[in-house]
Amino acid sequence: MEPLQIRIKRRLEVYLELDIDGIRKLVLNLLLELKKVTVDLLYKELNKRFRVSYSAVASTLGYIHSKLGILHVFKESYKTPTVYSLKEEYVEVIKNALTRNAPKV
Repeated sequence: MEPLQIRIKRRLEVYLELDIDGIRKLVLNLLLELKKVTVDLLYKELNKRFRVSYSAVASTLGYIHSKLGILHVFKESYKTPTVYSLKEEYVEVIKNALTRNAPKV
């Protein structure tokens, strides 16, 4: 792996270690599963299991995009919602980090 991927892997592991209630893991799993999400879609999915605010979901996606650097962001025009998707080169890194941080039963 190249140095950038190693740094992102470490950031991702720390990010998941601080996940107390499982929201961060669920967000990453949903990104893996759905491929492309908007804040609205993610908010609806998260509210099926957790009580979270719309702004908390938006800030979570913003954090993942800016600090972890694993998301593509696309906005067609100012009238359309922002679409987030995982960068392909980090899919395996994310899967490995999620299985590494899976709760032990």
